[in-house]
Amino acid sequence: MTTTITYERLGGLAGTDLGHTEYRTVTQDQVDLFADATDDHQWIHVDPERARTGPFGAPIAHGFLTLSLAVPFWTELLEVKGVTTKVNYGLDKVRFPAPVVVGARVRMRATVAEVVEVRGGYQIAVDQTIEIEGGTKPAVVARGLYRFYA
Repeated sequence: MTTTITYERLGGLAGTDLGHTEYRTVTQDQVDLFADATDDHQWIHVDPERARTGPFGAPIAHGFLTLSLAVPFWTELLEVKGVTTKVNYGLDKVRFPAPVVVGARVRMRATVAEVVEVRGGYQIAVDQTIEIEGGTKPAVVARGLYRFYA
């Protein structure tokens, strides 16, 4: 479920649990496209036959591919009305505790940790976890920093 607020109420968002997104499946096509975009063609990602005998028993998504899914997941979690510009400002404390095997389903859970005023807008720090369906460890744990300007 999407949390929808106005820009004027953004300052009071600290501590808000935004819940979780729907699951989406990570496909080999996504992994291959990401490998092409980043020039990272390591066999554990792009060679399904060889990866079956590797350390994970299957090809895995790049950690940064999994992290990049935070972008589309955001559209499911938070909508701020009355803004002219939204900016991905950065990340803090990024970790990749568990690999995502191709074919796995992942979703993101997020909580707004803090909101601070910045020149002309607000910056929110969001604790976000990308979970693997049925997994015991998350795929990604990070604090995202996002700016909103009216």
